[in-house]
Amino acid sequence: QVQLVESGGGLVQPGGSLRLSCVASGFIFSNYVMSWYRQVPGKERELVASITSVGGTTDYADSVKGRFTISRDIAKNTMYLKMNSLKPGEKAVNYCKERGIIGDARYDYWGRGTKVTVSP
Repeated sequence: QVQLVESGGGLVQPGGSLRLSCVASGFIFSNYVMSWYRQVPGKERELVASITSVGGTTDYADSVKGRFTISRDIAKNTMYLKMNSLKPGEKAVNYCKERGIIGDARYDYWGRGTKVTVSP
């Protein structure tokens, strides 16, 4: 089992910045993809950014490219999402997800989320 705990959410003004953290514990996969998703009230959960264990390859949703940065600290089993130039429409609950990969099998784990509110 994998446990994921997010933190770092809060209230920020439009144009402001926040850094989210996701700490993983429990079983440690050697091959995985870790991602940040967000869910705006009334909408489906959407992928924001991801990072691979092999090579640290990153990928971003078009809407956040140039403003958000995903990173990881392997020694601390922690993933981060630095969010800059936040917009009011980005008020959302942000979730951490780990997809563990063993051969052809995929194992998905989710955190409980951390809320980001963007308001004057």
